[in-house]
Amino acid sequence: MTEYPMFFEPIFKERIWGGNQLKSFGYDLPFDHTGECWGIAAHRNGQSVIKNGAHKGKTLGELWKNERHLFEDFPGERFPLLTKILDAAQDLSVQVHPDNEYAEKHEGEPGKTECWYVIDCEEGAEIVYGHHAKSRKELEFMIKNAQWEKLLHKVPVKKGDFYFVPSGTIHAIGAGITILETQQNSDTTYRVYDYDRKDQNGNKRELHIEKSIAVTTVPASIPEMKETVEVGGDRKVIHYVENEYFTVEKWQINGSFVVEQPYPFQLVSVISGFGSVTTAGACYEFNKGDHFLLPCGIGELEFKGESELIIAHV
Repeated sequence: MTEYPMFFEPIFKERIWGGNQLKSFGYDLPFDHTGECWGIAAHRNGQSVIKNGAHKGKTLGELWKNERHLFEDFPGERFPLLTKILDAAQDLSVQVHPDNEYAEKHEGEPGKTECWYVIDCEEGAEIVYGHHAKSRKELEFMIKNAQWEKLLHKVPVKKGDFYFVPSGTIHAIGAGITILETQQNSDTTYRVYDYDRKDQNGNKRELHIEKSIAVTTVPASIPEMKETVEVGGDRKVIHYVENEYFTVEKWQINGSFVVEQPYPFQLVSVISGFGSVTTAGACYEFNKGDHFLLPCGIGELEFKGESELIIAHV
C-alpha cells in the first residue's frame, strides 16, 4: 500500500471556559462553550478517526496498535502525542501537570509536558507561567491561604508567541487566547485554583491541592526559549522546541517546495491559509483547521499554497 496523508475528524470538548472562536477554523461546533478541539488524539477520552483513503474509519489508536509500521515501529503502548486547539473565552483554572513517574503511579497514564503556540489573542491577554514561592513549604502556605496575586507569575502574550510548559509548571491560559497545544498523550490535570466559580449545576469544580503541591517544581524553573529560523525557497521554518517528548516547529509556506518525511511520523495542523500536499502522484488539499498525519515511508512530498502549519514529531 502506498502511504498517504491521513486527515482526521476533529473531536470537540465542552468546557466551562470555552466559547465559539473555533468556528473561525471552519468547524461546526456542537456546544455553546466549546473549549477544545482535539485535532490528533489517541486517548481513552478521545480517539481521532481517519476520514480519507484506505484507512478511512479507523482510529489513530487502532493504527498505532495494528499498523505500527506506519510509525517506523516506534516503541510504546500508547501513541505519544496529543494535538489540541483551545479557545479560552474565560480564564482556565490555575493548574499543574505531574511528571511520568508520579502520573503512572497515581493516574495510570504518562505525565504531561506540553507547549503552546498563540494563534490569536485579545489585547492585554496574559497567561500564568510559573510561581514565586521559594520553597515547598512557602508554596503550600500561599496556596492554602489563597495568596494568588503574590504566588502566581503572570506574563502578557501576543499572537505568534510560543511557550514550553514542562510538567511541574504552574500555569493557566488567560481569557481571550486561542492556542495550539502539543503535549504528551495524557489527560491528567491538577487544579490549584479555579476563581471560586461554579458549574452549570451551581457546584465548584474539584481542586487537587495536595497533589498539586506534591508535583509542582519548586522553585519555579522557566525554560529559556531559543527560536531558530531556516529559510529555503518558498518555505520558512521556525524551530521552537526539541526535547525527549516532541519537536515542534512552524512552517510558513508561500509558493511550493519539495521535502522528504524523515521521521517516524509527523503531525500537521493548519492554523491559517490553504494549500495542498502531493505524494505518489496524488494531491491532497488542506485548509485552516485541518489536522493530518504524515506516516513513515510516505516518501517525497510537494507542498503548495499560502499557509501556516504547526509541525510536531518525536
